[in-house]
Amino acid sequence: QVQLVESGGGAVQAGGSLRLSCAASGFTFRVNAMAWYRQAPGKQREEVAFITNDIKTRYLDSVKGRFTISRDNAKNTVYLQMNSLKPEDTAVYYCNGSRPGRNYWGQGTQVTVSS
Repeated sequence: QVQLVESGGGAVQAGGSLRLSCAASGFTFRVNAMAWYRQAPGKQREEVAFITNDIKTRYLDSVKGRFTISRDNAKNTVYLQMNSLKPEDTAVYYCNGSRPGRNYWGQGTQVTVSS
């Protein structure tokens, strides 16, 4: 069955870095666009970063220049490198895979940034 398993979350001080990983299985990873979303308490889930199967990317304005999304099709894994973290980046981060007619989600990983 389809699985997206996130890892790499944790607690960090403002200005620190984390690298999230999402290992995918059960679907053809290389043909799917992949994305990272986040949801903070009391807020709607928002798209943070997106990468197409031909490596086009887009970012939430508030993370541009600080976060980088990448993918390794040989490892069926998508990454989110997060630098210069801010307290407002605190949220549960979710991995997403999509193509027309399909939408897959991971279980989420907590990122907490303290000031």
